Amino acid sequence: MSDKTSENSVNTPGGERLESRIRALLPSLNPSSVRIAKILLDDQAGASRRTMSELAEMAGTSESSVVRTTRALGFRGYAELRLALAAEAARGTTGPQVTGDITPADSLADVVAKLAGEEMQAISDTAAQLDVDAMRRIIDLMIGARRINIYGSGASGLVAMDLHHKLERIGFPSHVYCDVHGGLTSAALLGTEDIAVGISFSGETNDVIGAVRQAADAGAATVAITNHPRSQLATLADHVLLPAGAETAFRPGALASRISQLLTIDCLFVGIAQRTYDRSMRALSLTHAALQSQRTPPRKHRT
Repeated sequence: MSDKTSENSVNTPGGERLESRIRALLPSLNPSSVRIAKILLDDQAGASRRTMSELAEMAGTSESSVVRTTRALGFRGYAELRLALAAEAARGTTGPQVTGDITPADSLADVVAKLAGEEMQAISDTAAQLDVDAMRRIIDLMIGARRINIYGSGASGLVAMDLHHKLERIGFPSHVYCDVHGGLTSAALLGTEDIAVGISFSGETNDVIGAVRQAADAGAATVAITNHPRSQLATLADHVLLPAGAETAFRPGALASRISQLLTIDCLFVGIAQRTYDRSMRALSLTHAALQSQRTPPRKHRT
């Protein structure tokens, strides 16, 4: 069964919190829809009481933009969205949140608080929206794969390397490629028993898209880990995992976006290790012992 991103699968309201879904889709919305979405995030209870024309006027846009935004969020109509907003407002939040983009006027204490708030929010939103069934199918593929190729670039390349090292520590045939030539040539040699994992925050990184497309053409199963559900990478892949977490002007390659990817790959890794417990524990023991010889023993303090 494919988890390929589609208009129905991505936009259908599911069990995750509405706030998490809006934050996840925010980067892929057009400017008018972003203004509408931010109003929904800022005041869910108030938004649930507004008519479509009132919301459009408040966002400085048209009613047709409200309709498009409603559908982009996965609702069949504005009435359904209002009900979801009311239910979300009734549930309330789990505690105080310090979020918002960093400005030049912020103090260092404000910067620390905002970054911590964004990163905690990214973890919470990612946990809420990850598709566990899709993850289970990806774990099945990885366990049975002859070869696992992982592709990433820039900050997402660091995440790709982390997944590679984790899989390597438990004895899985993992390889990571962060350059276009290595990515394309390695992907061309894959086959139906292999799996290609592309990691890209935007889902529009040409190096990663090219390698995943080449892998698909070679017959390999493909996986996208991206924060943008309507991106080229998400559309191309057979299976999609959607971390949350945004990047802003002050934070390209931000920890909030990267930590959501890291949580996603940690879940994959632990799921694989759990399913292959004896094999993985033996490999972890052997690799740990190999590293011990490179560690400096602790100094003895004189009494």
